Amino acid sequence: MATKTDIDRRDLTEYLLRLGDTSLILGHRLSEWCGHGPVLEEDIAMSNIALDLIGQARLLYTYAGTVEGAGRDEDDFAFKRDVTEWKNLLLAEQPNGDFAATMVRQFLIDCFHVELYMALSKSADSELAAIAAKSLKEVTYHRRHSGEWIIRMGDGTDESKRRVQLALDEHWIFVDELFETDALDEAMTAAGIGPDLKSLRPAWDTMVDRVLAEATLSRPEAEFPRSGGRSGAHSEYLGFILSDLQFMQRAYPDMEW
Repeated sequence: MATKTDIDRRDLTEYLLRLGDTSLILGHRLSEWCGHGPVLEEDIAMSNIALDLIGQARLLYTYAGTVEGAGRDEDDFAFKRDVTEWKNLLLAEQPNGDFAATMVRQFLIDCFHVELYMALSKSADSELAAIAAKSLKEVTYHRRHSGEWIIRMGDGTDESKRRVQLALDEHWIFVDELFETDALDEAMTAAGIGPDLKSLRPAWDTMVDRVLAEATLSRPEAEFPRSGGRSGAHSEYLGFILSDLQFMQRAYPDMEW
């Protein structure tokens, strides 16, 4: 069994960036709702969840910079990488669509994040375990929030049910990627740093199925699944996100306020 000291720092940096990238891109997507929420309370709730996710990304990026030892910090990782260098899940970068689509995307990732951070809180890497333990409290609330909306819309009007079922059907092609593993994941699992992502699927299925049943929604079939985000193969949407997210540093490199 490999140990933490056997892990190449480049591999650990890459692993941390995968985690941080999904949080930052999902947080940025949610932040696009600021000022456009269906009701004021929900506008504030989504903004606060976005801040939680961006805060998680900051912790992971800062730690990645320390591990890498090349002088890069959280801003370098967020603002100075091109599209193919980003390793977030494809689901996180999908457009907000209507409110039902945003809540479905959020719920599917929230359920994954709860299982992931629960496992990472027991990581052999104490710094990552501490970040995960803090994040777990936040994503547990996020899951409750998005799950309640899925139930409310699914068991609501004919129109709300139609919209949330459509969003579920359209986003389901990205679900399998959440639990895909490659050589990097396997190395982290062998070192006790990260979980076997496949082992998280049963608990994820149980939670998702429970909420879908209460919402009177149908679980879609996984036809033509999409993946590639962790290896830098993204949908067309990430480039547009980065053109917004990175505008200031692209226009005024190394600017300071």
